[in-house]
Amino acid sequence: MTATLNIVGAGHVGRTLGRLFAARGVFDLRDVKTRASASAQAAVAFIGAGRAVADAQPMRPADVWMLAVADDAIAGAAAALAQSEPVTGAVVFHCSGAKASGELDALRRAGALVASVHPVRSFADPATVAASFDGTFCGVEGDDAALATLLPAFEAIGARPVRIDAAAKTVYHAAAVFASNYLVTVMDAALRAWQAAGIPADVARELARPLATETLANVLRLGPEAALSGPIARGDGATVARQHAAVTAWDGPTGALYGALATATCDLARRKRAGQT
Repeated sequence: MTATLNIVGAGHVGRTLGRLFAARGVFDLRDVKTRASASAQAAVAFIGAGRAVADAQPMRPADVWMLAVADDAIAGAAAALAQSEPVTGAVVFHCSGAKASGELDALRRAGALVASVHPVRSFADPATVAASFDGTFCGVEGDDAALATLLPAFEAIGARPVRIDAAAKTVYHAAAVFASNYLVTVMDAALRAWQAAGIPADVARELARPLATETLANVLRLGPEAALSGPIARGDGATVARQHAAVTAWDGPTGALYGALATATCDLARRKRAGQT
């Protein structure tokens, strides 16, 4: 028989995974519970399966439970579930990239097998993610017995699980922030600087396109040391100092960002030179 699944919290991540599990017959979706009945009903409509459950209603037993709640709500949701539902022998996992499976310790003490599975995607548009999920990497850690159930389930919806060290979960998530959020911040600084030089915003974005896309492609193909070019890689400290001073005079916070990035880039350049000797 197909294992049953309950979902607690059904924002973008919960409803996307729920749709994929249901559509591919991985789990028999039972109950979807959120703080408001309207959001539970909307989630069930998006998923195309399951029963909407309001916050005060009990849920039916299930083989697998997904806690798709906000990071800071995981421990509280786990404690509440451990007190209200029979979970002995059940697999319970959360989807946070920032918190480890230890957030589910209350459930582990209640007899559940716990884990975390973090899909490395932006879920701003659940329908688009659900349609293109194949190949998505997922950082996984937790009880081996839980992962024995979850790894094949996620592989069945096209995921590529990668085991991570639970003790380094925060650093793992920071890596995603560097690769996504801070990349946007650096590009914002570049575009604003070009605009300060008199280039219109739409032209600045087109000017940035080949530099940014080719550089990222080189990093992913060759590695950061080989991809690094520019004044720091050449050892042109005078140019870097002039740029730092000019950017600081134009915009102090952006100047501070330039200085911090220059320090980090000097370290990368040293690694680049060491690799060439």
